[in-house]
Amino acid sequence: MKILVTGGAGFIGSHIVDALLNDGHEVRILDNLEKPTHQQGIPDYLSPEAEFMEGDVRRVEDLRKALDGIEIVFHEAATGGFTPNISTYIDSNILATARLLEVIRDERLPIKKIIVASSVGVYGEGKYNCPKHGIIFPHVRMEEQLKRRDWELRCPSCSLALKPLPTDEMTPVRPEKAYSVSKFSQERLVLSIGMELGIPAVALRYFLTYGPRQSLFNPYTGVCSIFSTMILNGMPPVIFEDGWQTRDFVFVEDVARANLLVMKDPRANFRVFNVGTGRATAISKVVEILSKAYKRKVQPRIGEQFRLGEVRHLVADITQIAQLGFAPQVPFEEGIRRYVDWISSQGNIHDYFTAVEEHLRGSGVIRSCQQ
Repeated sequence: MKILVTGGAGFIGSHIVDALLNDGHEVRILDNLEKPTHQQGIPDYLSPEAEFMEGDVRRVEDLRKALDGIEIVFHEAATGGFTPNISTYIDSNILATARLLEVIRDERLPIKKIIVASSVGVYGEGKYNCPKHGIIFPHVRMEEQLKRRDWELRCPSCSLALKPLPTDEMTPVRPEKAYSVSKFSQERLVLSIGMELGIPAVALRYFLTYGPRQSLFNPYTGVCSIFSTMILNGMPPVIFEDGWQTRDFVFVEDVARANLLVMKDPRANFRVFNVGTGRATAISKVVEILSKAYKRKVQPRIGEQFRLGEVRHLVADITQIAQLGFAPQVPFEEGIRRYVDWISSQGNIHDYFTAVEEHLRGSGVIRSCQQ
């Protein structure tokens, strides 16, 4: 089949491109090579077997050209990270997706399936259990609580400590940031308009994806990349809160496999799936594993700052996609080893986070705890 991958020069998109080419498909990439992610232009890891089209999903003419002759669309193009630029998320993610769907509708294109990249961020704090009141879907922690370094979630009824549970797709969505709002809007647009047009659609909620090709130039996204650039430059990694918050880290090649799986399986049509591992890893553990891999001793800055709206614990329940045959194949330590090997081949690595940290603090993205 002839397949379009928007954002196909990016981190996840390029791995989807490789998986599709290995599967025998004809692939076209539409990517605007946005900086700072693509600081050096077209990345050298792009396969020459894919057709590359430099263009922007926000421009209708670019979309028309990119969609010509296409049968399946993987919509990966998006602005991500934790920048303060609210309107950028709306324009790049929501409005661009709307334009993509309008072109497909207005040109009556014979698209057979659309797979859209969504995010774990749609869940907010996710799913917890109270020993007294059972299942709880708590609201985001307030600034006053975080300022006094009271990190864990408590039951709103009895104040007992809550135990995090794997978050499934039936968990109520509660996006707390502009990025998360935009990702939820993307998935709802694709699923609802797909239903209206009779085009099968699938939304994949990626948990924290990491691995080779994650941009080393973007200081706003990719915790493994941010930590790596700081460690390699002798800077103390900045760990928000106390470092014991947990995330579900999924290797990028596993994410690509999940995309191909739902493309081929009609049971996935018009559904939403988590893409993760079902395993929780503490952020402080990530720094520890990276420092060992780089053979560098580090002393992180911990407990000084937090990000308002950031969740405490979030791990995927992957039961639904597992029923389609998905199983993560790359354990975290193995994925980190492969990631570190890739970084070691990239030449001199610079730290970009330190330069923008003050800006993020001034814009309210990063906030300080009480002394």
